Amino acid sequence: MSDPLTLAGFRADLAEFLHQKPDEVDLAENPLYAGLDSLRIVTLAERWRATGVEVSFIELAERTSFARWWQLLSERGAGASRGDA
Repeated sequence: MSDPLTLAGFRADLAEFLHQKPDEVDLAENPLYAGLDSLRIVTLAERWRATGVEVSFIELAERTSFARWWQLLSERGAGASRGDA
């Protein structure tokens, strides 16, 4: 397992796929409108699972903003760090 997922890491991962700088990622934006397709979302989910955060493509696809993605990931990450996952 790699290092725990942080907000900075989350933004950096998104920026890589959006061809932006991390501070340019608008967390209020809809991931699909931002340009992410299903393959990229699956790839991000796999990357985040490698950090110990159990998340699926469906769970991400159901959420309509990057902020909602981060809310889910941070809740799951907190559970994983306590051993609840």
